[in-house]
Amino acid sequence: MTVVRSAALFVVAALFEIGGAWLVWQGVRENKGWIWAGAGVIALGLYGFVATLQQDDNFGCVLAAYGGIFVAGSIAWGVIADGYRPDRYDIIGAFICLAGMAVLMYAPRGN
Repeated sequence: MTVVRSAALFVVAALFEIGGAWLVWQGVRENKGWIWAGAGVIALGLYGFVATLQQDDNFGCVLAAYGGIFVAGSIAWGVIADGYRPDRYDIIGAFICLAGMAVLMYAPRGN
């Protein structure tokens, strides 16, 4: 699997997971109703499916690497959807997480 395809799968997974959690939040916490929450639950299920499309067979490694995408994506989602204004430490932390993701997924391995 190419790095580009793998990264694209991570982005799609993040859209489903973060978007799904946001929809549940909107449905329950912001009183937008069960349709919003139900759509979020479906999106969260789709996230789980998309994660299985990664080429790596090691669930723990894939999920750990995805964590870096989740952190950066959650900050970006907050900026776009909720008007969140990250400070420099949020941005530095997100880049550190993305660097960790890159090492976990794409570092050359001896196996």
